[in-house]
Amino acid sequence: MNKRGPLFAMFVIFTLLLSGCSSLTVLNPKGPAARTLSDTIIFSILMMIGILVVVYVLYIFMLTKYRARKSNEGYEPPHEEGNKWLEILWTAIPIVIVAILSVVTVKTTVAVEKVPEGYENQKPLVIYASSSNWKWHFSYPEEGIETVNYVNIPTNRPIEFRLYSFGPITSFWIPQLHGQKYAMSDMVTKLNMVADEPGSMLGRNANFSGEGFAHMEFEALAMSPADYEEWVKDVKDTAPELTQDEFNKLLKTEHVGRMTFSTNHLEFSPPPEGHHHGGDSNGNEEHQGHKELHPDPATTEETEFDSESNVNPDAPLPTSPAEESSTHQHDGH
Repeated sequence: MNKRGPLFAMFVIFTLLLSGCSSLTVLNPKGPAARTLSDTIIFSILMMIGILVVVYVLYIFMLTKYRARKSNEGYEPPHEEGNKWLEILWTAIPIVIVAILSVVTVKTTVAVEKVPEGYENQKPLVIYASSSNWKWHFSYPEEGIETVNYVNIPTNRPIEFRLYSFGPITSFWIPQLHGQKYAMSDMVTKLNMVADEPGSMLGRNANFSGEGFAHMEFEALAMSPADYEEWVKDVKDTAPELTQDEFNKLLKTEHVGRMTFSTNHLEFSPPPEGHHHGGDSNGNEEHQGHKELHPDPATTEETEFDSESNVNPDAPLPTSPAEESSTHQHDGH
């Protein structure tokens, strides 16, 4: 009884604490891609629960069947070399489990990368989602508008987010619509999704990118096509234009609220589409210049090797490890 009391108290405490937790957004999908991911997560959880049930049942069975009794006190079981079929069975079962989970995961990954089924013939709404410290810029090339820290999308229409960054690598994630995908500074990645019901959803940066990472949240609002068109018209009629100077100031500002503009930055700062490390194939010098406003965080401390180099660029290359060691001793000291 003394042991059961603390255990029961801990159970009650954890139950009360967990009762205040909100529902998991990844298990409350609002679109086909998120629904596919949610189904895969639930399938994996059920498989793991099934494995645990079998293991615990066998565990209790063995403890009960082969426990020590007064009737078999002093009993010593006969020596056995093993059972070939049992060994094959407990080796094959994990292989089968891993194979099933692998096939399901690969099929899910391939499925969510494509335009959701049933929307292949519709023209997608392209939205450029770019990150800077510590905010999100959403540029609508079709409408010619831009928002900051919130994005509005129409329901039942494929959305193609094109992701890139003006600084460190970030991760674009709207859990109720899709999984996360990285936004990088020298290339554009694409994310296809559909919202099949209206509502407000939380989006965030899922990749740690510095001290302001926790504040990189935004609202994704799915609305009917009619409401979306009305919103676009209202933005064009009432919102101010986004100039290059104001955009540069915006990149330098670390924390801002929701902002709306009747033009976007794509004209004077095009995305790095087709650009890769080691080259500037598409001539995106504008993006490279803006990217330098928020470069990757540098280290704040110098090491003893940062102040002075011990390598002589004019010295001949060593021909043996012994000669290399001798060269370092003379040059470094």
